[in-house]
Amino acid sequence: MYPRLVIDLKKVKNNLDKTIKMVKGSGCSLMIVTKGCCADMEVYKLLEESDIDYLADSRIQNLKKYEGTKKGRVLLRLPMMSEADEVVRYADISLNSEIETIKRLNEAAAKQDKKHKILLMIDLGDLREGIFFKDEDEIYHAVEDILELSNIELYGLGVNLTCYGAVIPKKENLSVLVETAAKIEKKFNIKLQMISGGNSSSVYLIGRNELPEGINNLRVGEAFLLGDETAYSQMLEGFCDDAFTLEAEIIELKKKQSIPVGETGVDAFGNKPVYEDLGIIKRAIIAVGRQDVDPENLHPIDSEISVLGASSDHLILNVDNSRIDYKVGDIVKLKLSYSSLLRATTSSSYVERVYVN
Repeated sequence: MYPRLVIDLKKVKNNLDKTIKMVKGSGCSLMIVTKGCCADMEVYKLLEESDIDYLADSRIQNLKKYEGTKKGRVLLRLPMMSEADEVVRYADISLNSEIETIKRLNEAAAKQDKKHKILLMIDLGDLREGIFFKDEDEIYHAVEDILELSNIELYGLGVNLTCYGAVIPKKENLSVLVETAAKIEKKFNIKLQMISGGNSSSVYLIGRNELPEGINNLRVGEAFLLGDETAYSQMLEGFCDDAFTLEAEIIELKKKQSIPVGETGVDAFGNKPVYEDLGIIKRAIIAVGRQDVDPENLHPIDSEISVLGASSDHLILNVDNSRIDYKVGDIVKLKLSYSSLLRATTSSSYVERVYVN
């Protein structure tokens, strides 16, 4: 059945082995982030047999699938207060920034007779989650409140960079996280076990030997799945960028002009598209769309094909320059970037998965 996601497990393992060597070789523990493949169970089997330390995901629904794992389970998205019971039940560690939520987790942990670990998130300027690093009083008040909770362990500090504000991790800004941890340890006479220095955008610092001393954990998803670091979007040496490929079937193949006829407004998603006049071109429609993938981040393996655009269920391609004589019913193969992979695996009701060993 098409569309389908083809997962090359040998290439996934290659990336996994290289990620482990790179991150753990730098002295960091390793969280593998599984949301990009939506907790795919064949990928999980590789992870479970590997030397990673934690399985990390943004969704409790995915962490539930890992019940019985030998790895630690980590909830990456800040918990909702309404899911506190499940967070404690299915995650060993969660990332937090709101004291009221942490208190709710404490109540849930007390009911389950557990001690729940948290990483207190510090915002170094990317402006997503965390207490802003300049607000030292707020940080100290939060730590003071956390230490009073009998069923919560302040396991360490964490930071997220690049995902929202596109702020690149540097030795300078990550050193602020290390310094903040040192101040907390001195002020409260405690030892923080984990200083988590970010995601796949931080791994380039390892190759440059610029990861600050004191950072002892990284959370890696895209680098493991697609082989690139996300600070400068560079491929990592020896990694594979095609462990996941999308295959979709041509359902229409016609020559048409490249500019719509008539007055144009907005498309089905409220956007006003801009069209380039390429004259009369051969266009293929394949049976996959925005409901399944992010069309702006698909890369046809046939380099002479370009993506023109998409609606909910149709991806429109310019095949005019291709040397392949495509026919209706033929299959087009595409490489995915992270956003397309994320959406394709989430769209499991419509995008089948097949595995290559």
